[in-house]
Amino acid sequence: MIDPAPILARFPQVALDPATHALVVPSQHATAIATWLRDDPAFALDYASNVTGVDYLPVEKKQKVKQPDGTETEETVSQPGYFEVVYHLYSMRLKNGPLVIRQRTEGRENPSVASLTPVYRSAEFQEREVFDLYGIQFRGHPDLRRILMWDEFVDFPMRKDYKAPDDFEYEPTPHDSVLTEAKKHYTP
Repeated sequence: MIDPAPILARFPQVALDPATHALVVPSQHATAIATWLRDDPAFALDYASNVTGVDYLPVEKKQKVKQPDGTETEETVSQPGYFEVVYHLYSMRLKNGPLVIRQRTEGRENPSVASLTPVYRSAEFQEREVFDLYGIQFRGHPDLRRILMWDEFVDFPMRKDYKAPDDFEYEPTPHDSVLTEAKKHYTP
């Protein structure tokens, strides 16, 4: 496992999630931090093997609050929903990793994070997949467009609040023309 202490010392805006040992990186600093992790010889994290999205819906939690008189009351606390983009970084040269970094969106409306494709070319298609399935915009991505769903598809099917339509619209595929042509020449 990669020791995150030097990263946390150099970048005080980065937080360590103790439950997962992942670094939560502010989106506005993500490109600079990823570039440093790639270029610093002590880390040499030159490969992003996996990029994925995570959807966190808004939640309400009840918690006990101690009052000045010593009594406890129960209050409901609301936590807004957000998305995260999770990157698993490895060093091919040093043969170590992964270091997991996460970028968190400001909320669920118009989610956006920085693209790490300019730093890790292997993130290009995976960021497109996250965009396609979750609707997260990647600022600075060289070719952000759908990769799995067809262009006319509406909404983002991996979101937890996604409601599938009763009747999907027709999905055009290149196989249609191949099947039509094959049926012309096929005689049972």
